[in-house]
Order: sequence, then C-alpha cells, then structure tokens
Amino acid sequence: MSEMNNTNSTGQAMMRMVVSIVVLIVLTALLFFVAPESFYPWAKAIHILGVISWMAGMLYLPRLFVYHVDAEKGSVQSETFKVMERRLLRGIINPAMIVTWVFGLWLAWKVFGFQGGWLHAKIGLVLLLSAVHGYLAGAVRKFAEDRNEKPARHWRIVNEIPTLLMIAIVILVVVKPF
Repeated sequence: MSEMNNTNSTGQAMMRMVVSIVVLIVLTALLFFVAPESFYPWAKAIHILGVISWMAGMLYLPRLFVYHVDAEKGSVQSETFKVMERRLLRGIINPAMIVTWVFGLWLAWKVFGFQGGWLHAKIGLVLLLSAVHGYLAGAVRKFAEDRNEKPARHWRIVNEIPTLLMIAIVILVVVKPF
C-alpha cells in the first residue's frame, strides 16, 4: 500500500514539475514576444532564480550521499534516500540547470555578445559545474542500484566542489576582473 502511495506521490510531483516548467516557458515566451524591451530584467531574474535552485540542489545532493553511504543496503532508510535523491535530481537540479543555461546563454549573447574574458572564464566554470552535475546524476543511478563504492569522505569532498565553483563564478560576474 505504501509503495502505491509513493508511486502516486512521485507521479503527482513529476506532473507538478512539468506543469510548472511549461507555465514558465509559456510566460517567458509571451514576455519575449509581447514586450521584448522589458525582457532583459526578467531574463536576468529567471537566470538568477535558476542558479539559486541549481546550486541549492548541487550543495544538498552530495550531503544526502554522505548519509546514504551509512544506510544499510535495502533498508527503509536507504530506500528513502533513493527517493529523495531521485526527486531532488529530477525535480529541482535538472530543470534548474536547464533554466540557468537557457537564460544564461541568452544573456551572454544578447547583452554581452559573448565578449569578455570574464564571460569566457565564467562559461568554462559553468561547464565544469555541469560536469559535476553529470557526475552526481551518475551517482544517483549507482545509489539507486546499490552500486555506490565511494566512502562518505569522498562525498564530503565532492560537496565542496560546487561551492568553490560558485564562489569563482560570482566573483567573475560581479568583479569582471578581465
């Protein structure tokens, strides 16, 4: 019975996520076509919201792994972590990364013309962050299959990588040192 409730809950959460993304896309498209002159501040705001959401997930997921490592395979606790990790990845981290990239690339093209050493460095660091995202997504699959071989210490170290990348990216965007 609880497995069926969990499946319903997951399905409902996924449906809410899809509806939210569709609403965001439709509203953004409307704004872009109806009032293109006021699109920039909205694009910037949506980009920042995407970054915040992406970073929140990227900072939380490895922390879940730290605790998941200590859970016995097949236990209720381990299965709960699997659900939390999957929902975090699919419901927050993946959509937030897509929003961040789409609006970030639009801003880089429309506002900066892809010019500036700071922008190139930032894009390089965001590519690295995306690679970390891919690594974490692979780890979610391994944990789901009970195939994780990394110790908690590994995940504690991995947890710091998004933080360091975020610090460097924010400095590049705000200071524009080159």
